[in-house]
Order: sequence, then C-alpha cells, then structure tokens
Amino acid sequence: MRFEIKDEFKENTYNLMRRAGYVCLAENRETGEINYIRSLAPNGYPRFHIYLKKENKTLVFNLHLDQKRPIYKGTPAHSADYDGEVLEKEKQRIKQFIMRGIV
Repeated sequence: MRFEIKDEFKENTYNLMRRAGYVCLAENRETGEINYIRSLAPNGYPRFHIYLKKENKTLVFNLHLDQKRPIYKGTPAHSADYDGEVLEKEKQRIKQFIMRGIV
C-alpha cells in the first residue's frame, strides 16, 4: 500500500517513525529509502514493513504486512499482504502519529 503525507516536518523521519512504534532496519543511500518494521508478535512475525522515502516536503510510504519470515535463507521472498483492512487501519494510525510531528 502506497501513501503520501505532504507538509513541513519539525522532526526527522527516524523520530517520527519511532514515536509510531517502528524500528529502523536499514537505509539505502542510493535510493534514499529507509526500511522500518513494527512487529505484532514476540517472535517478530507478523510485522508491518515500510519503505519510506522523503521527496522534498513529502513522505512517501510503501507499507506491507509480512506474515512470516522468508523460508529460504538469503532470499527476500516471503508471504505478505499489500492491501486490505489491516493495512488501511495501520496507515491511518501512522498518519495520526506523523501529523502530531508537523509544525
């Protein structure tokens, strides 16, 4: 699920996402995307997974729900949901946290 939030941000994306319960996994300096997760269970799965990129005054989110960890070591393939009610609710929850950080 892709969505955007446009506005002035007084905090950096790490702080905004941390406040929303997400942990930063990695940053791709070539693409500018930052990889965040929020686990829903103690074993780490299922988990919300976001690729976040800042473009001017817009935060661009690519959100999906990883249902289970990859089966084969070294492969990124996994069972994931890319739309639906659960993701729509998480999108709204993220927007609420982010909007609190706007000037």
